[in-house]
Amino acid sequence: MDVTLERRVEILEENMEQLRDVPARLSAVESQIVQLRGDMQTGFSALRDEVRAGDESLRVEMRSCEDRLRTEMREGHDMLRVEMRELNDETRREMRELNDETRREMRELNDETRREMVRLNDETKVHMRVLHEELISRLALLQEGRSTSPRKSRRKTR
Repeated sequence: MDVTLERRVEILEENMEQLRDVPARLSAVESQIVQLRGDMQTGFSALRDEVRAGDESLRVEMRSCEDRLRTEMREGHDMLRVEMRELNDETRREMRELNDETRREMRELNDETRREMVRLNDETKVHMRVLHEELISRLALLQEGRSTSPRKSRRKTR
């Protein structure tokens, strides 16, 4: 490999720079999920409050009206319940779809992140092996240079 050590370090830095975005992207997904959860809780709370207020209002009106009005209100109330059930069912379907879509997106992002991490890890391993082999060959050259140079005799002093 004709790549200098400086360039290899630059390459490693570039690869690490790409990995720096991964936590931010995961945090963004997490904050979107938290925001969605909060929005859904707020929406359901408001829906419950509206339903409670509507039910109470209907009860007061039904008690104060004659039989004819009571009959009409009961019919209206029944229609409202059917509508509410339909809306509730529709809302649940939408929630399931959104939940499934969010889970699918999370899985895709997770899989993509894992693939990217494996790829970067593999690249790092290759670079480390190259550096290791280069170090071994340099040590071997240094060792050869020492074994071929004349040795000085050492005298023991007493």
